[in-house]
Amino acid sequence: MKYNLLILFMFFSGFFAVEGLSQGLHTTSNKALKVYNDGVTSYDYLDFERAEIYFKQALSYDKKFYEAYIMLGELYTRQNNFHGAVENYTAAIAIDSSHYRAAYFYLANAEMMVGKYQDALAHYKAYLRSKETLEKNRSVALKNIRNCEFAIEAMKNPVPFNPESVGNGINTSDDEYWPSITADGQTLMFTRQERVKLGRFSLPIKASQEDFYLSFFSDNAWGPAINVGEPLNTQNNEGAQSLSSSGNYMYFTACDRPGGFGSCDIYFSALRNGKWTIPYNLGPPINTSAWESTPSISADGRMLFFSSNRPGGFGGKDLWYSVLDEKGNWTVPVNLGESINTPGDEISPFIHFDGKTLYFASDGHPGMGGFDNFMSRMKSDTTWSAPQNLGYPINDASDDMGLVIEASGQKAYFSSKRDNNNGKDIFFFTLDESVRPDAVSYLKGTVVDGETGRNLVAEYELINLSTNTVTMRSNTDEKGNFLVCLPSGFNYGINISKPGYLFYSDNFMLEGEHSVMEPLVKRIYLNPIKVGERMLLSNVFYEVDSWELKKESVAELDNLVKLLNLNKDFVVEIGGYTDSTGTDLHNLVLSEKRALSVVNYLIANKISSERLRYKGYGNSSPIGDNVTSEGRRKNRRTEVKIVERIK
Repeated sequence: MKYNLLILFMFFSGFFAVEGLSQGLHTTSNKALKVYNDGVTSYDYLDFERAEIYFKQALSYDKKFYEAYIMLGELYTRQNNFHGAVENYTAAIAIDSSHYRAAYFYLANAEMMVGKYQDALAHYKAYLRSKETLEKNRSVALKNIRNCEFAIEAMKNPVPFNPESVGNGINTSDDEYWPSITADGQTLMFTRQERVKLGRFSLPIKASQEDFYLSFFSDNAWGPAINVGEPLNTQNNEGAQSLSSSGNYMYFTACDRPGGFGSCDIYFSALRNGKWTIPYNLGPPINTSAWESTPSISADGRMLFFSSNRPGGFGGKDLWYSVLDEKGNWTVPVNLGESINTPGDEISPFIHFDGKTLYFASDGHPGMGGFDNFMSRMKSDTTWSAPQNLGYPINDASDDMGLVIEASGQKAYFSSKRDNNNGKDIFFFTLDESVRPDAVSYLKGTVVDGETGRNLVAEYELINLSTNTVTMRSNTDEKGNFLVCLPSGFNYGINISKPGYLFYSDNFMLEGEHSVMEPLVKRIYLNPIKVGERMLLSNVFYEVDSWELKKESVAELDNLVKLLNLNKDFVVEIGGYTDSTGTDLHNLVLSEKRALSVVNYLIANKISSERLRYKGYGNSSPIGDNVTSEGRRKNRRTEVKIVERIK
């Protein structure tokens, strides 16, 4: 966001109020009192550099000036100089431990930020022993006592963690954060913020410009980052993006744009012919008058996770998700529930390519302080497991968020300011096995014309036949290629379609791991629609020794309905085939009744019976070896043949 100075002044004037600090000052030195008051004035006008000089000068006149130490502690806290804050709050308490009990609270806050959890724990408890406490601060103290106890134990049992910079091609003296990576691990998109000071004042919030950048992996290193440019990047701020598994589209956050619905909304843009389309606001029900941000799109493009402070949550910012329905509309978002969400804030979700392992940041669950990274898995009943803190030192006393995991589940990317003088940078590390997602595999395909062999741009659809749900629907690139990442261990159906062509269908069991270097490869041929052409319906299934259609057949048959509606001048024959099991007569009758079942489904879906023929071929014309189970499976099939064109 862009901030003006007036807004900043109003914000900080209220924020700097100190709990219960008495007006009586601990000094008899007029010189100390004069420069202290000058320091307070400079502080009120956000001139922190000058305020620091005045407060230190006051202490040079009176080393027992209690309030000067308190104000220095407050000043250093606002500047994120927590070591300095600890030193000065400690000095104040050493002078008078009872005058200003809230000093224990502010000291404990600073101690947590530098990882002094034992000291912070003791000082929070000391603060709570006072009867003069603000309810808000008391709640924070109780919460942070829990965090300190967690952190002390976590530091006794650190997890493996060896972060490495992604390199100078990406990281600069500016801030780089919110990484997102494609399924093949070759494209990294991130947000870069150019840091700008407002005048000479050292403000904790800085006016800035946020833009999207891209980097490509080549020769075992990330190349120089490229500004994505218009229309994604504008004079306003854009960030918190989620790049699709293929890199062909993205969801992102933008705030205060014309036509927006709330302070921050979620937008969409697609890559077409090498250029990003003009972003559009997703609108209701995704975006509301509240705050919506940090989207994450599932690998199949069907589930959108995001953070929002809309009504109906558990407090603060919660994680929500929406599903893309068959008409291409996002459903009303659903809260992920109390196992994930807390009265605190949950942000930056990342749904892994396996479709069920969720990583996110929270300051409401027990952690190291501030935001920590957590992991949860979707259970069979679609509820979520209790979040698991990724552990120390992945999480530390600072805010940790923006974690994404590559498809293999081994390498994690995140942004951090730890041990870094150049602001936020992007790092990667090997993720501990205990918090890795499930295995996924790559499917790579190329679609070509069955007659000419030229590459075709086509629509592809992947169906989980176990659940009879469409797991992915998208388009190939300009060369007819597609690369998808799918969970292993499921039986999938695939449909490829293009206007003017018969569609292609097949099914396969995705077993084991197929890496991006060795994917499961399919070369797919589409035949033009013309008399005499045949099409195999690979995903039409029947009950054993029956003509009753299985529910797994619906998606395939609906595609056939769509094809016939788009090409109303053709008459087709539905042909049924069996394997050699049983008598010839039995197989002939069975195959005919199966073909008729398909015809009846088409008629029920308003395809004219005059355009439909059917025939049973029994066990004739086998395309596989009836000796093997795989061969018999191939022979049990349904085909569509274009028999004539209506004049």
